[in-house]
Amino acid sequence: MEITPPPPTQKGPEQWFTGDVWIDVLGAPPEPARLRVYAVRFAPGAHTFWHRHSSGQTLHVTEGTARVGTRDGRVIELQPGQTVWTPPGEWHWHGAAPDRFMTHLAMWEVGGGGTGPDTEWADEVTDELYEGAGA
Repeated sequence: MEITPPPPTQKGPEQWFTGDVWIDVLGAPPEPARLRVYAVRFAPGAHTFWHRHSSGQTLHVTEGTARVGTRDGRVIELQPGQTVWTPPGEWHWHGAAPDRFMTHLAMWEVGGGGTGPDTEWADEVTDELYEGAGA
């Protein structure tokens, strides 16, 4: 058993996020462990770029209103206590509603002999798609 001191909060990189985002790594143990757990805090209107995970991703909202969208145009809103699963390979984005901060726990697996990167990043989400999400 090993207690790990928490790393400092990191600013979300501009090549992955629109707006201000802060990340706290809650769990990233060494191999052979594969589960990663991050607390991600989004300022109002902040959101990820399009991305997908080779093993899928679970998001659990702890504060605020989250938006999660897929390439087929579907966008859902989640409230604190709600959880969404994005399957392996599904292109998606997620972030805060325009008027509230939002925090979620992001959980996914890395490694495991899969092909390609654990997370693949793509282009920005258009303003029209994000702004139309609440309509």
